[in-house]
Amino acid sequence: MAKTNALGLTVKDYKGAPTTLCQGCGHNSILSQIISAVFEENLAPEQIVKFSGIGCSSKAPTYMLSRSFGFNGLHGRMPSLATGALFGDLSLIGIGMSGDGDSAAIGMGQFKHIIRRNMPLVYIIANNGVYGLTKGQFSPTADRGLVLKKQGVNPFEPVDICMEALASNATFVARTFAGDPKQVKTLIKAALHHKGIAILDIISPCVSFNNKPTATHSYEWGKQHEVLLHELQFIPNAQEIKLQGEMQPGEIREVTMHDGSVLMLKQVERDYDPTDRFAAIRALEEAKQKHILLTGLLYIDTERPALTDLYDLPDDVPFNRMPEERLRPAPETMQTVNDLMF
Repeated sequence: MAKTNALGLTVKDYKGAPTTLCQGCGHNSILSQIISAVFEENLAPEQIVKFSGIGCSSKAPTYMLSRSFGFNGLHGRMPSLATGALFGDLSLIGIGMSGDGDSAAIGMGQFKHIIRRNMPLVYIIANNGVYGLTKGQFSPTADRGLVLKKQGVNPFEPVDICMEALASNATFVARTFAGDPKQVKTLIKAALHHKGIAILDIISPCVSFNNKPTATHSYEWGKQHEVLLHELQFIPNAQEIKLQGEMQPGEIREVTMHDGSVLMLKQVERDYDPTDRFAAIRALEEAKQKHILLTGLLYIDTERPALTDLYDLPDDVPFNRMPEERLRPAPETMQTVNDLMF
């Protein structure tokens, strides 16, 4: 008998269509942990609504939660879709799956504005430093000086997703690594319960175009340089690389990659305060200076109201199920508005 959760559902009830992403792609790991997290949190698939833009990562609605409503939208416009849908039904939990190109290039404006509005949304950025769907051009998060076979040398400084989120006053900011599934799943679970925008920057190696040992978005570099902020409370074909056993504070671990190269991870001590925004900014800058991959919950603010809390929204019937007579303003209401304006 397959294991069931409190709803009597199996993991199979949370899956989607078979993935067409490359074998070993970090995005597949992220999708697996989303499925696992929602299953273990006993959320019905129908409680979830999923959104995406364009890119390898944005194929996500097809590969997970087939019983959930989903919308694969325009490049960089996922936040608008999510805002409209989640206003339409406050009972839904939104998961937005994006990429570094989708959110940090054409979608940067919408990325910044959904953050400042604190829209309740689990906003996952599968960050691999390249446009994998269009054959590996540099994305805005690509390392300066990165050399790729078909693209040459990247002359530009990278965009730091977490730093951008902190600068925009996000109320939940985390970075993790697709090669550490336990941490990925734990952070997704936390994000599902956060009342506000939850930004998860997940370094997700592209095994086809950006997996050189010197690239900060590769498995090898991530394993060698990861520094975990906290001990948190979860990859197969090719076989996807997975940490064996929990890392302890201060532990350094070598992990062998598919090509025989070795990646090193390091976990830091447990005294980091994720409620200190300035400490988060400082930690990110220090990590950049030391050339390490800092992972964990960087910052959280549970006090700031979410966007949906700022409006007198009905809680008895969602907008998308409301009858026309309740949605349409009464003539006297329109007259009052017109009198105020004119």
